[in-house]
Amino acid sequence: MVSALAAFSRGEVIHPVRTVLTVEERSRYLGIMPAVLGDVMGMKLVTFYPVNAGSTFPTHNATIVIYNTGTGQPIAAMDGRLITEMRTAAVSAAITRYLAPPDARVLALLGSGVQAHSHLAALSCVAKFSEVRVWSRNSEHAERFAREHGASVADSAEAAVRGADVIVTATSSHEPILKGAWLKPGAHVNAVGSSRRDWRELDAEAMANVVVVDSREAAAEEAGDVVMANATIFAEAGEIFAGLKEAPREATTVFKSVGLAVEDVAAAKLVVSTAS
Repeated sequence: MVSALAAFSRGEVIHPVRTVLTVEERSRYLGIMPAVLGDVMGMKLVTFYPVNAGSTFPTHNATIVIYNTGTGQPIAAMDGRLITEMRTAAVSAAITRYLAPPDARVLALLGSGVQAHSHLAALSCVAKFSEVRVWSRNSEHAERFAREHGASVADSAEAAVRGADVIVTATSSHEPILKGAWLKPGAHVNAVGSSRRDWRELDAEAMANVVVVDSREAAAEEAGDVVMANATIFAEAGEIFAGLKEAPREATTVFKSVGLAVEDVAAAKLVVSTAS
């Protein structure tokens, strides 16, 4: 993910902003995500169905197809759900390694779904957390997550965030669930949910900190956290990875992720190379 996003921010990737078809507003969406990354190109088709929450059907489904850029020959088609979960968390972990306090010990997870699970796994590769807190609007889900992972259940989002070094927001909230007033100086937030321009997880005070995004163009189109707060973007993650911008390690930072096709193509290429 570091390599792919560095290439993206250096302008080495052909990468239009995702096209999203609204099947039913606030309920059913289809995303179309193409990218050309060196010798491999491809596309992810992803359904985002918040209407499925609480049912036996997942809220996200995806299919990724990749091709040889030189010949146009197909290489592979694969299910994209697990790749989406893993690459999203991997990007958060990569930027956390650059931006979080070096002695980060307390992790707060707002949300207890698949991204909470994948973020706990990925972030644990870049920091040694002595305390993991989880909060969810569904207390039963939070308690189940806590049992599975040895975390503690916070009785409110504020209780989870106060004093935390690293925070993850992974919800489909339409209104802020995290307030900037709760953040300790130097904390780092990975905001990975609510990727619609009229949905948000963080309030304007939180977004007044140092903001890093995966794509400036995509954030301006899709990230309600950025758009609704009129937030100033300090850098793309790829600019930091490529050494084009210096990581502001001492600042309170927010990484707003909307998810990019280049991440899916790079991950799919890795799956194929590992399997072959």
